[in-house]
Amino acid sequence: MTLYDELKARGLVAQTTNEEEISELINNGKATFYIGFDPTADSLHIGHLMQLITMRHLQRAGNKPIALLGGGTAMVGDPTGKTDMRKMLSAETIQHNAECFRRQMSKIVDFSEGNAIMVNNADWLLNLNYVEFLRDVGVHFSVNRMLTAECFKSRLERGLSFLEFNYMLMQSYDFFVLNQRYGGNLQCGGDDQWSNILGGIDLIRRKTGKTVYGITFTLLLTSDGRKMGKTEKGAVWLEPEKTSPYDFYQYWRNVDDSDVINCLKLVTFVPLEEIAQYEKLEGAELNKAKERLAYEVTKLVHGQEEAEKALAAARAIFSSGTASSDMPETILTGKDLENGAITITDLLAKTKLVPSKGEARRLIDQGGITVNDEKVKSVTETFTAEQLSGDGLIIRKGKKVFHRVRLA
Repeated sequence: MTLYDELKARGLVAQTTNEEEISELINNGKATFYIGFDPTADSLHIGHLMQLITMRHLQRAGNKPIALLGGGTAMVGDPTGKTDMRKMLSAETIQHNAECFRRQMSKIVDFSEGNAIMVNNADWLLNLNYVEFLRDVGVHFSVNRMLTAECFKSRLERGLSFLEFNYMLMQSYDFFVLNQRYGGNLQCGGDDQWSNILGGIDLIRRKTGKTVYGITFTLLLTSDGRKMGKTEKGAVWLEPEKTSPYDFYQYWRNVDDSDVINCLKLVTFVPLEEIAQYEKLEGAELNKAKERLAYEVTKLVHGQEEAEKALAAARAIFSSGTASSDMPETILTGKDLENGAITITDLLAKTKLVPSKGEARRLIDQGGITVNDEKVKSVTETFTAEQLSGDGLIIRKGKKVFHRVRLA
């Protein structure tokens, strides 16, 4: 099976500008391809996994990846998929976020000498002369055509700033620069980036006469069409300080039965022949597929040691319904206590076991919270510094979610 055939079989490919030529390009390791990542947060999240997985697939076949950090485009903000203008970030915050991205990407993509490069579009975007840019680049873009792009159409009624309207030009210019400097001939991205990718291809054709290509990949969606990657605690991050390896593992371990096979195809490198065997499973037997999915993705992002620990902890909890030494933990300080104690609602909020105190009260009223095997009966229940000392307290939410909390 060729690389392109495997990408298709896994359901990764959404759209291509020329399927036959792109297939030949990547199958023969002739692509110098790029994917852009705007550092608008200090961690990648699982929505980025599709791009990182794709980079690794292509790299393993001999193609050369360019990871483009959007230090410049992040100053503007991509309007795609947003109902409101993004919060504007400082240059210092963007630079910090870019360094975090660099560290996280290196766990999945090989950036050793000659295998891949990482560049930042701030290097060429931040010092552009605006009038020259309009004359050199803007002249090639039709406003009428831009307004038909889905990323703009969905924003026109609510309001689209001129700042954001420039984003397509900037991303298109990125492709032009990467083509000129590094021989970039293929831009990849999520399917929501299709209009921006076409803009870059057209700009290069108009300015140089060269033919370059674009391919978009399936978005990571649930079977009912919702974007994956959100929990009641918020986004599922790749940074272990923001989402612990155990919580990361549990996210994948708890995917819906209808999503597990698709996720195995999209975000793991488990051979398709093995996945076909998992497809035959039904009912409780699907837990084998979920366990494999959770283990493989956690190993990819956090390494084998963390994946083994998460697997062991999850097995202990699921088999016995009791806590494990590898469960997530929150460490409090004296500043978190008031008069030497903390309420159960504050405790649940601090551990991020609930998104709000209102949800904490609801769970307590329904009998869904226990502390050290004692059911919490009142939202006013408090715990002292003495109780939180040493091994601390073990909170259980529902039947299977355990969390240790202790005082530093």
